[in-house]
Parts: sequence; structure tokens; C-alpha cells
Amino acid sequence: MSEFFMALSYWEYKSWLSNIDFTIVGSGIVGLNCALQLRKRYPNAKILILERGTFPQGASTKNAGFACFGSISEVLADLEIHSEEEMVSLVKRRWEGIQLLRQTIGDSLLHFQQLGGHEIFHQKDSALYEKCASKLAEINALLHPIFGGNPYAMTENKFGFASIAPKYISHRYEGQIDTGEMMNALLQKTQKAGITILNSVEVTHFQETGNNVSVKTEKFEFTTQRLYLAINGFAKQLLKEEVRPARAQVLLTKPINGLLIRGTFHLDRGYYYFRNINGRILLGGGRNLDLRGEETPMFGHTQLIQGKLEELLSNVILPNHTFEIAQRWSGIMGVGPQKSPIVKASSDRIFYGIRLGGMGIALGSLVGRELAELA
Repeated sequence: MSEFFMALSYWEYKSWLSNIDFTIVGSGIVGLNCALQLRKRYPNAKILILERGTFPQGASTKNAGFACFGSISEVLADLEIHSEEEMVSLVKRRWEGIQLLRQTIGDSLLHFQQLGGHEIFHQKDSALYEKCASKLAEINALLHPIFGGNPYAMTENKFGFASIAPKYISHRYEGQIDTGEMMNALLQKTQKAGITILNSVEVTHFQETGNNVSVKTEKFEFTTQRLYLAINGFAKQLLKEEVRPARAQVLLTKPINGLLIRGTFHLDRGYYYFRNINGRILLGGGRNLDLRGEETPMFGHTQLIQGKLEELLSNVILPNHTFEIAQRWSGIMGVGPQKSPIVKASSDRIFYGIRLGGMGIALGSLVGRELAELA
């Protein structure tokens, strides 16, 4: 036993770290949904969640709150690396994941609003705009069975954005949520279900040992019957899978008088995204300006990307408004060569659900359920 393990009292070990049936690493959307599904399947099990941060780290409490399924340019980009069948399956899983999230928490607690999502195109991106417009009917035909209607439609530039094409390509089923309220509701449901969450505990190593898994953290060691890893953007630190961290930088304005913008918006193939929230604009993205530099598990922001975000606010999104920046932050996503999540059993006792590809809100509940079903 290590000196850290020996530092624990008899009471601490007995109450929190002995006879563990299921341990989940990560208290984000995937981890909490996995825990709740395990509780349904095993009502008397002892379930423990370990979280490295004070709040759920990664992107679960830091995302933009888009209940989205992919703008049309993102769907067309997916078709460059996936078959039609795979692309349709991806969109279907995102749609089903959102419905599961809404069923789990409820639209009222989520502050869910289906205001529609809109892809806007720079005037200089006329070739991309024309390509997307020409594929509109084809993509609608592929996705119609999922939504029960055509998801994409041409709409006018009614919000007064500057230097863009006169029409958007809108997704009528896209919505927005309050990310903080979502996670708060999930945490409360988890705790009410008798599941223990220990924060500020980082797992550094794990190893299967006979009928158990030995887990080592920076503060203590213990054993568990089964281990579930829901660490997405930090997967590379503990797993050998094709998942890279991808930092997403965000800024939020102070309230803006007379702001009429409503909905979720995508720009430049989804590399930029913004929405209204309580009379403010939340804007994120710019990872494409420095893909190598943003491939990091470290939180923070850079002048290069933040400067570009402010330029977009001034010249495109809010050309007729003055604004001030209230906050800046970042989140860590998990991406890879494909958009499909990895939900896998590496043994009879170790499982993981990772690589959500920036679609954590849409996929997190579904991946959490699938992860629990691996038991």
C-alpha cells in the first residue's frame, strides 16, 4: 500500500472506498448518465464516481448549450469520411440522445427551447454556400425518416448579420439548453439515487487484478469490481485509443440593449458557433486557426483566437451594436479521425465511452446508457 493509501482513516476507507461494485471516472454527461443507468439495473449496488475537478471537467459544464445534430456543411463534411449509412446513423444517434436527455431531466429544468439552428455563410464562401444549397434536397431526403420532416430549409437573413450570404440554411429541429442547469439536475438525480461523488480526485493508473480492478489516484488507492471511464477529452492520458484533446475557447458578452438575435448559429463549417443567452451573445470556436496548439488538455485562451472571436462580433454578428466582454473560458472536447463515439469493453471489468466529437450534449446521455449496458 502507498503512503497516501495509509493516510486514510479506517472510517474513510470503510464508508467510501470499500466493497465498491462500480466506479465511474468522470462526472460529466456520460459519467452521470452511466451511473443513473447502472442504478436502474442494479438497485443495491455501491456506485462511486471520481471527478478530477471541483465541477465536472472537460466540456460538460463549459459547452455552449447547443442541442444540435450537425449543420448542413458539417453533415457534408461527415460524408467525406463516412458512408451515407454511417452519416445517417450518426445523426440518428444525436437525435435519440437529445430525446433521452429531455426525458431524463425534462424541458423545464433544461430550459430547452427549440428556436432552430442556422448556418450562415461568409460572402467569400460562396462556393461552400452553393454546394450546401445544391445538396439540400438530397440531405433532407436522407434525414427525413429520422425527424419525420425535412430538417433543413433556406431562410432569410432576418437578424441583420453583416458580410454574409442573404440566406441561411436552417435546421428547424435544433434547440438550446442551459448547460449549468442540465448538469445541476443530473448531479442532483445522481446524489438522490444514493451514488457517491468524490471531487478533486484524479485517477493516475488502473490495473485489473483477478476479480477486481485496482485504481490508483493522487490521494489514495482502492479496488472496485468494475471500472467505467467517461473521460472523453482526457482519454489520451489513460487509454490507447484514437482520441485527441481539442480545446474550445468561448466568450460571453455583457447584456446588450435591444438584442433581437434568437437561436443557435454555425459559421465556417461549424468552427464558429454562437447563440443568445439572457440578452447576451455567447460565441465560441476558432480552433481551426491553430489546430496543433489547441490539441491540448490544458484550459486557457489565446490572443489569436479571442481576437478573432471579437472581430466576428464586431464585423459580422453585432455590426450595429456596441458590446463588452463579460467572461472568457474554455472546454476540452475529445475528437478523432471519425465522428462516431467509442463505447467499448477492454475486458470483463473495464469499460469506456469516449470521443464524442464536440457533440456531448447530443450524444452524452446515449453513450452513458450504452456504457452501462456493457455490464
